[in-house]
Amino acid sequence: MDRDQDLDDELRFHLETEAEALIENGIHPADAHHQAHRDLGNLTQLKEQTRMNWTSPRWDQLLQDVRYGWRQLIKSKATSGAAILSLALALGSCMAAFRLIDALLLRPLPITDAANTFVVARHGIGPDGYLRISESCPYPLFVNMRAAIAPDAELVAVAYAERIDITYSGDADMEKAYHQDVSTWMFANFGLKPALGRLLTPADDGHPRAVLSYDYWTRRFGQDPQVLGRTLRLGTHLYEIVGVLAEGFAGTEPGTMIDLFTPITMRDPDTLANANAFWLRPFVRPKPGVSIAPLLQRLNSVYLAHEAERAKLFAGLPKSFLQQEKNALMLDPASSGVSIMQQSNRRGLLALGVLVALVLLIACANVGNLMLARAMSRTREMALRVSIGASRARLVRLVLVESGWIALLAALLGAAFAWWAAPFVVSLINPANNPARLQLPADYRVFAFGAALALSVTLIFGLIPALRASGFRPASALKGGENPHSRRRLMHALIATQVALCAIVLFIGGLFVSTYNHLAHQPTGFSSERLLTLETVSTKPQLPISWNQLSEHLQSVPGVEAVAISAWPIMNREMSNYFIAFNGGPPVETLTYFYKVAPTWRATMKLKLLSGRDLLPTDTFPQTVIVNETFARTYFNGENPVGRTFEIPQRKSPTRTRVTIVGLTADARYRDMRLPNPPRAFAPFASIDADGVVQPSGRATFNVRTIGENPLALAATLRREVTRFRSDFRVTNLRTQQEIVDMHTLRE
Repeated sequence: MDRDQDLDDELRFHLETEAEALIENGIHPADAHHQAHRDLGNLTQLKEQTRMNWTSPRWDQLLQDVRYGWRQLIKSKATSGAAILSLALALGSCMAAFRLIDALLLRPLPITDAANTFVVARHGIGPDGYLRISESCPYPLFVNMRAAIAPDAELVAVAYAERIDITYSGDADMEKAYHQDVSTWMFANFGLKPALGRLLTPADDGHPRAVLSYDYWTRRFGQDPQVLGRTLRLGTHLYEIVGVLAEGFAGTEPGTMIDLFTPITMRDPDTLANANAFWLRPFVRPKPGVSIAPLLQRLNSVYLAHEAERAKLFAGLPKSFLQQEKNALMLDPASSGVSIMQQSNRRGLLALGVLVALVLLIACANVGNLMLARAMSRTREMALRVSIGASRARLVRLVLVESGWIALLAALLGAAFAWWAAPFVVSLINPANNPARLQLPADYRVFAFGAALALSVTLIFGLIPALRASGFRPASALKGGENPHSRRRLMHALIATQVALCAIVLFIGGLFVSTYNHLAHQPTGFSSERLLTLETVSTKPQLPISWNQLSEHLQSVPGVEAVAISAWPIMNREMSNYFIAFNGGPPVETLTYFYKVAPTWRATMKLKLLSGRDLLPTDTFPQTVIVNETFARTYFNGENPVGRTFEIPQRKSPTRTRVTIVGLTADARYRDMRLPNPPRAFAPFASIDADGVVQPSGRATFNVRTIGENPLALAATLRREVTRFRSDFRVTNLRTQQEIVDMHTLRE
């Protein structure tokens, strides 16, 4: 028989026994039963005390409260459903934002002792006058720094990730892959293990060998073990695949998952020897017990000596170019890796985090109001519970458990939302030319954050209603309350808080929309309509006449309106700049940006010519250029610069090259939508050296304006025509110009 039934029978037996004894003493039966009840006391409280002796009272009461809280949710389905749904969206947004922030900024690299990893960075003012942090380093400086801190620390070189063309059998099977040159000792130093074959070691320096990431091995080869020994062509070298990394590590750049790693010593010898080529990141791994401060002092000494030597290469340039007095070498923590995507999205992600936190507070205030209204409607119930012996702590727990049910169900729905939302947001900042790939595992970090968030919101929106519900005085509550207006004051305060937070969120959201609207509708100065860009490379550098012949061939393709050559697609973030001088004076402090184009480029791009003439087929660089309005304002106070000249100082020589300005164009965006337009010069695509010899080029971009509205309709045809015209030419990247422009507003 059930113990509760036994308890009822036992109490009934005692009541009857006591009543019979009183009746035998001459007391009326009705009065005897009342007297027996008074003698035994509060039966409900007596039952509770008895149950407490049976089992652990706290767990038993908690289970009762859990069951009661669930019944209360079922009892008010509409109210509970609205509360759960609104809270689920807010919790899901917070968890999705955390997944993104954690994956890009917080999650440690899957290497040994990640917290003990630093990157050598220069903090200061760049030649363009803007504050910047740069981790780039030339290889000769890296070699000297590594020797300076040995044996107290190890220095690991990791080149910037590149999305390059690779082939496994022939040019027809060319594909894109993310590639990174690294120090061969990186794998052992980071504690990485192979899933197949072996990893690179110092014995592989100077040898064309490659290691694949586990992710790439899975995607490209379906985990085929026969991949070992296969060869791939990367640039001019044929690499042998010697191993596959164990699952987890995919490079040191969050947002980019590397496909293959090769020895850094396989780079072009000229690049390795160039003290002015900044193309790798040096990671520092101190030995146990070694302090950072003395390491930084030694690194700084080497850096200053390197800069002093490098200054000799720039005798004709402004002294501020090297920025020695403005740059400070630092060891920045790099446990989560270092990437350009981190730098460009850090502020946006933090703003997103603040925004979703405000949305969560709004949802908590909303649900808190619902819970408070429900608690006020249960005034008599709470008063009765107090009158029969329930403590205030028990009532607080009762309401908090009900709030916990709401938070738990909302967290489960929110987790499902976050599972979908985080990858969706990544897809929105995912340009085809540079796709973002983040590791977004639902592991203990995400679970712990979700659990802490659910507990926090339970306390935020449940504690006030719980305290309010448990604070009723039984006598006053049963009479209808002491002051009907006092019940509403807290609700009004929560409503005011909710409205204030909504106003803040709407204001911030309005700023986001306004920023995006301003950027998206900002005039670029040229026309992207029906424009296709074909970035083309050749197996060996070609003279301008060969590129011009290919341009004429593409012009003859049906459906093509115009074709023009440029060094790279405009707005592609690439740049080339020089310090210039006037009338034999010292170089000016402002950088001028140069962009090499064919004579037909300005007309094809529909860039307005304000004065002077276009470039001619006979023009060469550095003899003639066309400049923009900012150039005229910066150097000629807005006067017409056509016919005037300037000089380009030579880096290793006191001689200067005189350049004549033959035209003036309207301002147009060059490589960024946010920064002001720089002084800019459009130079002829054909270049000559100091001896007047025309220089070949191994790459060019064909800007093709089509007749049809959809330029991609001609993409396959144009790609085929490039290779058909010359087998040593191939298209390495093909995009619409509008796609390139839109890339600059993806973050917004």
